[in-house]
Amino acid sequence: MRVLVAASGWLALAATALPGPSPLRWIPVLLFTLFGPGCAALYPQPGGLAAGARLEAVALAAPVSLSLGVLTATSLFLVEGFSTTAFLVALAVFTTVVAALPGLPLPAARRGAVERTRRGPGDGGDA
Repeated sequence: MRVLVAASGWLALAATALPGPSPLRWIPVLLFTLFGPGCAALYPQPGGLAAGARLEAVALAAPVSLSLGVLTATSLFLVEGFSTTAFLVALAVFTTVVAALPGLPLPAARRGAVERTRRGPGDGGDA
């Protein structure tokens, strides 16, 4: 999964070299921009994801990706260096680096771990 996510940005960048407005050109760019950086930031979890955390990661992947895309585009506009190539290269580099790191902790994953532990009398439990 990590290799696929890391390679998705470079695939989207390569797709921009195709001629004309064909779907083979814009679909990989759209999918990478919508899901690539968010998947890289959320999915590489140590020990995998529980069922609730998987749903949470899917629900958060697009908003996280779009937020990172907006930050990248705004930064490039501020330095007057925005282009499609610069935008995709910046996001592809970010995605490649982040895919090699552990994912961000997800609240549902932590909540599931807390619910599985037995609570004692000192911490509010009735055992």
